[in-house]
Amino acid sequence: MSTPDAAPLSPARTRLALLALALGGFGIGATEFVAMGLLPQIARDLLPSTWSQAPDDAIAQAGVVIAAYALGVVVGAPTIAVFAARLPRRRILLGLVVAFTIGTVASALAPSFPLVVLFRFLAALPHGAYFGIAALVAASLMGPGKRGQGVALVLSGLTVANVVGVPLITFLGQQSGWRVAYLAVAAIFALSVAAIALTVPWQPGDPQATARRELGAFRRPAVWFALLTGSVGFAGFFAVYSYVAPLATEVTGLPESAVPWALVTLGLGMTLGNLIGGWAADRGVLRALFASFGVFAAMLLGLALTAPWPVGLFVFLFGVGAAASALSPTIQTRLMDVAGDSQTLAAAVNHSALNIGNALGAFLGGAVIAAGWGYLAPTWVGLLACVPGVLLALAGTAVTAAADRRSAVAVGA
Repeated sequence: MSTPDAAPLSPARTRLALLALALGGFGIGATEFVAMGLLPQIARDLLPSTWSQAPDDAIAQAGVVIAAYALGVVVGAPTIAVFAARLPRRRILLGLVVAFTIGTVASALAPSFPLVVLFRFLAALPHGAYFGIAALVAASLMGPGKRGQGVALVLSGLTVANVVGVPLITFLGQQSGWRVAYLAVAAIFALSVAAIALTVPWQPGDPQATARRELGAFRRPAVWFALLTGSVGFAGFFAVYSYVAPLATEVTGLPESAVPWALVTLGLGMTLGNLIGGWAADRGVLRALFASFGVFAAMLLGLALTAPWPVGLFVFLFGVGAAASALSPTIQTRLMDVAGDSQTLAAAVNHSALNIGNALGAFLGGAVIAAGWGYLAPTWVGLLACVPGVLLALAGTAVTAAADRRSAVAVGA
């Protein structure tokens, strides 16, 4: 990759650019996932009357904060990506990270629960567009044949956040308040602005891109099946992840201080799974997709059966994180394969799909808890979600195969 008036980037500069993109992903992982470990603190602070009468109901209601962020991603990813495709990529990335910084500060300072929900929605709008455009930049820097690994490198910031950032910031929030935790996340975004500005090379947008062409991806059935597969699959993951804190304390019987360690374990699994998923996607997207779903179902079943014991909780949280995270670069690469010329939109809307899953999983997990089925019930919700996820992946495969056959017939004619 080279800029218009410069020599090709040195390996060191390329690595720094990739690290800067991953740092932005680290901030996004922190801002998205830190709420999972701080739901009790958020509920206690912002919903005091409900908390005093029914803590379970307050925690379930506080899950709306997670759902609001997810819905912001769903709305923002296609909207921003459609209009950003023509613009220089570094400029767009900088604008998106500045928006993250402002939105996260506003979330930390908002005085009421409705305002926190609103600012979490607004802070999430740049999420999908950042990952989509950063994935395209990373793929360009990595070179041909390494798209999956480029996507995985950008996403590695998000997964590493779950190993290091989320547990540490969760601990900070437990000690100093959830608002301080979000201010720490805003500081990460401010650092990301500087890193991207200094290291990421100038890259033009696509001068041929138009809103109509980008939106043309939605005329392709295979795109819809890929998006639905990601949404349903990740609903299962987020049904579990959203309620890790009460799962660890109420089902396994661990102290609150163990919650960050549960998040570290989940994050380690996500980091490994993301890298394996990117590697596997470059060697066969569909094979990687179905293998990930199979392992995911097995890990969820193991968690459901063994979560009352600490060893079972930690072993299978690691496995759930690894299998679910492997799905992300796989589905991202699948979307880029089936989206034709609409690459910017395809790279971004994957995160809309995953965050529909985030919102759906948080909602369904909260619903079964509020219904009195206990904190283990979201794990069974996740397991059931694997069934439609696999069926949708099979349907998308069939649609693509049929389209390929029609194309071959047309060429032969």
